[in-house]
Amino acid sequence: MQLDGRRQSTNVDDRRGRSVGKAGGIGLGGLLLAGILYLVLGIDPTPVLQQAGGVTGGAQTEYTPTAEEEELAVFSKQILAGTEDVWTNIFKQNGLKYEPPKLVLYNDYVQTASGTASAQVGPFYSSADQTVYLDLSFFTNMKKDIGADGDFAYAYVIAHEVGHHVQYLLGTLNEVHSKMSRVSEKESNQLSVRLELQADFYAGLWAHYDNKMFGSLEDGDIEEGLNAASKIGDDYLQKKARGYAVPDSFNHGTSAQRVKWLKKGYTSGNPSLGDTFSVAYNAL
Repeated sequence: MQLDGRRQSTNVDDRRGRSVGKAGGIGLGGLLLAGILYLVLGIDPTPVLQQAGGVTGGAQTEYTPTAEEEELAVFSKQILAGTEDVWTNIFKQNGLKYEPPKLVLYNDYVQTASGTASAQVGPFYSSADQTVYLDLSFFTNMKKDIGADGDFAYAYVIAHEVGHHVQYLLGTLNEVHSKMSRVSEKESNQLSVRLELQADFYAGLWAHYDNKMFGSLEDGDIEEGLNAASKIGDDYLQKKARGYAVPDSFNHGTSAQRVKWLKKGYTSGNPSLGDTFSVAYNAL
């Protein structure tokens, strides 16, 4: 991506090196469980995190990030700024006001409005405090663990989480979460898939307009994003983890679905085409 001279968002809380201590009432095992549920099995870790409650101890520790990590921090702030610019314009064109989410950079553990989270959970959006949480080591792990690398692949991750914030602002997130609590596990998982695929669409939509506004995309960037989308599909991750997939447990979407909706957002540039809730589930 071409980001030279691009502004960095100031809506960032850098908590790297700030220890939050142990999670009260759940412990390390529970937090690791949340990460496994989320990244490998595709199960929402929120109930696990909510049990975490408060924290004990915690202090500012001496922390010196590597040069690579600092580059990723700057990069993340620039991508967040790009989402602010793009979504502000899209909302304005539709007679709405965009309120951007905060980005919290952390390492190891972080205190959220829903409890303590481990970096093992991966990047996530919390509607309770309208914040995207990101441990920058996740990008290194993307390359090492699943072979998803490149600056646009990393940007896609951030833009996807911001997509959940857009859903929150539009009322979609709370409405769907409410429905999920009243239906069967299978139906709840399907609703979750629809949410995730729409966030993928919004990530692609952001890329379309960010490139239009700033000329940010270079040769190979879109391919990096599509490769990342294919590597974080429920079917791919489950097969990688245990050799087989259980479709009824999918709650993020298959590799093919994630690629499809990310690409659709990017190629169309049309927000109205991102309604994943009116499409038959087997046609997503």
